[in-house]
Amino acid sequence: MKIFAVGKNYIQHNKEMEGALYKPEEPVIFLKADSALLKDKKPFFLPEELGRIDYETELVVRISRLGKSIPQRFAHRYYDAVTVGIDFTARDLQQRLKEKGLPWERSKGFDGSAAIGEWVPVEKFRDIQAIHFHLDINGKTVQEGCTSDMLYRVDELIAFISQWFTLKTGDILYTGTPAGVGPVHIDDHLEGWLEVYKVMEFNVK
Repeated sequence: MKIFAVGKNYIQHNKEMEGALYKPEEPVIFLKADSALLKDKKPFFLPEELGRIDYETELVVRISRLGKSIPQRFAHRYYDAVTVGIDFTARDLQQRLKEKGLPWERSKGFDGSAAIGEWVPVEKFRDIQAIHFHLDINGKTVQEGCTSDMLYRVDELIAFISQWFTLKTGDILYTGTPAGVGPVHIDDHLEGWLEVYKVMEFNVK
């Protein structure tokens, strides 16, 4: 199983992080290790040695068939379910690595950094590019977004990624985070929502 993730896919998040409204020339793709996956309401153990850990709430797509070099017009045939996920980011470490011009997988792919909720069939939604999602921490909404605001749409991402990586059944794709990222702390209770469906719930320890 491969865990793909997309950076800089919401323009307001780009302004939030870099102070500018812009669209990357092409999708920003990175991968997480399979040991990063956190599911089944298991707690997230805060790796304090990494410094500040931020939540980044995202729509996650499940790949449902084998594909390579997929034309965009056929990309919708290659996924069957969506959920909410959190791309946990070691923000201090990421910044240090960026400043040195080094790869920043360590700040994104550490164990437990890919929290994921329960899958909902895509048929439950009118349009994958019109899904609202949000994250609550301790009963308060801290981040929300809509897939209509993506700079690169789901089908575009799948077509792009499949040029270099063969997609396999069970691979997952984190599609990018909107504005509103922030830190998590020990004893936080997180709940992820996809429209009216609460699909994710776990604690930080």
